[in-house]
Amino acid sequence: MPTDRPIEELAFEDALKRLEEIVHTLETGEAKLGDAITLYEEGTRLRQQCSARLDAAQARIEAIRLGSDGRPAGVAPFDGG
Repeated sequence: MPTDRPIEELAFEDALKRLEEIVHTLETGEAKLGDAITLYEEGTRLRQQCSARLDAAQARIEAIRLGSDGRPAGVAPFDGG
C-alpha cells in the first residue's frame, strides 16, 4: 500500500519495507502494466532515498586508529575501503 508521506520523510526502515513490498508485487506479477510502471518509479525513488541515507550513515562512522604499540590512538573518518 502506498504511503501518504513523501519519501524524503520516511524513516529508513519504513522506506526499505515499502521497497520490499514493491519488489514482491513486481516479482509476483500481481500489478497491471500501468500500475507496475508506477510501482517501479516509486521503487526507484525509494532505492535512491535508502542509498542516500546509508551513504550519510557511513560517512559518520569512525574507525579507531591504532598506534605503533597497538593501542587505540584516536579516531579517523571511515574511508569506506
